Amino acid sequence: MAMNSDVPHLLFGGSFSAIIPPHSVDVSEIREIPDNQEVFAHSNTDQSIVIELLEHQNHVPDQEAARYHFADIASSNDVSGMDSTEILSVEPVGSDQITLQDPSSAWLLSGRQQVAKFNEQARNTVTIHLALFRLPQYSTDILITFNDPTVISPFSSSVGGSSVQSGGMSASAAPHWTLQQFRTTVQSFRLLDPTIFS
Repeated sequence: MAMNSDVPHLLFGGSFSAIIPPHSVDVSEIREIPDNQEVFAHSNTDQSIVIELLEHQNHVPDQEAARYHFADIASSNDVSGMDSTEILSVEPVGSDQITLQDPSSAWLLSGRQQVAKFNEQARNTVTIHLALFRLPQYSTDILITFNDPTVISPFSSSVGGSSVQSGGMSASAAPHWTLQQFRTTVQSFRLLDPTIFS
C-alpha cells in the first residue's frame, strides 16, 4: 500500500520516523526483511530506499566511514573490480541540515555500482546515494541508501518493469523519485525512542 508522503512514517516499531517519498511500498508487506532494516520500493520503478541500523565501526574514522559502507554494499551486491564501482562525491552534513539528535558525524556519499538483479548475469548501472549517521554512544551506524538504477541491461529482468531504460514513462506511471526527495527523507529522519538501542 502506498503511503502519504507528507506525514512522517514510523520506522522500526515507532523508534524512528522519516518522510518517505510518494508511491512507496513497504517491502516488509511483500517479503521478509531483516529486523535491522526498513525497505521501501517505488511502486513502478526499480528505485528503493533502505534504512539500516548497523554496528558502529570503531576502527573506521568518520571521514572514511561512508566509503567503508559503500564498499560493504558493493560486496553485498557481489560487485567486484575497479570498473564496477565508482565514488562520485563524499561530503559532511552539518547538524543544522538534519533532525536526528546527536550523531557524532553525518555524511552523504554518491556513487555508482554495476549490480546484477537476483542471480542474473546482466548488470545494471545503479546510482547509489548514501547517508550515514554515526552514533557511537549507541554503538550504531545508521545508513539510509537510495538505489536509483540509471542504465538497465537489455538482458535484465528489470526490462519492462522499469521505465528507466527508455528514459521516459507512461502517462499513468508515478514519477521517479528525485535526489531532493531522498534528502528530505534524510533531513526528516529522527529518533523517537532510544530504548531501541538497549
